[in-house]
Amino acid sequence: MILDDFLIRAALAGIGVALAAAPLGCFVVWRRMAFFGDATAHAAILGVVLSLALSLPIIAGALVAALAMAVTVSTLSGRGYSMDTLLGVLAHSALAFGLVSVTFVPGVRIDLTAYLFGDILAVSKGDLGVIWGGAAVVIGLIGWRWQRLLLSTLSEDLAYSAGFDPRREQLVLTIALAIVVAVAIKVVGALLIGAMLIIPAAAARALSTTPERMAVLAALIGGLSALGGLQGAFILDTPAGPSMVCVAAMFFALTTLFKAFRT
Repeated sequence: MILDDFLIRAALAGIGVALAAAPLGCFVVWRRMAFFGDATAHAAILGVVLSLALSLPIIAGALVAALAMAVTVSTLSGRGYSMDTLLGVLAHSALAFGLVSVTFVPGVRIDLTAYLFGDILAVSKGDLGVIWGGAAVVIGLIGWRWQRLLLSTLSEDLAYSAGFDPRREQLVLTIALAIVVAVAIKVVGALLIGAMLIIPAAAARALSTTPERMAVLAALIGGLSALGGLQGAFILDTPAGPSMVCVAAMFFALTTLFKAFRT
């Protein structure tokens, strides 16, 4: 069968993550939520340990931990601490507790590097189903709330005047972010998920005149980065996840130069 080839599974996994991350990454860039995304991704390591301790699927623990982190940050922000301080404390604390806690789980010996930097070449058919299922949920959720999310991003006052609560739209983004983190952790790892959210969207921004165009271009750049990173990793014998991020960074450099010369 075609899916018996691990390189094809890896390519499909990378494209699935790119499609899930692209529209969400645009909102992360527009709302300046880059550190928020990193904090949510770091918390997923604690979720991985929880899954191992309770013999649950990895995605379940990662999703619960990422969602808990995102909701906690949203709840505590503005209550005496600046957002960057709060994110810094929670993100690094969650990552550290996760790395320490795994040593207390009896009978478990895992390579944490795979969860920190990803192991896309080890993606199974089941993982592929989870990744594409998660991508479908995120795309459907963002597409359903697209106009409201855009208006809430532009101005909370406009959102209120239009008759809906921007805090509800923030919750939609929070849930979508947690899903992306959960499905992407095996592909690019907790330390690089933020890069795949932000860099393709930032690269697409230089070429876009509308929000919709930016989301489509971000998906295209993310997919090409995944395929290019895999190709580079195969030829140069480099880690696949970081190689994907390197290709995305090259796209960002090229689009930035293009915009500079065009203006």
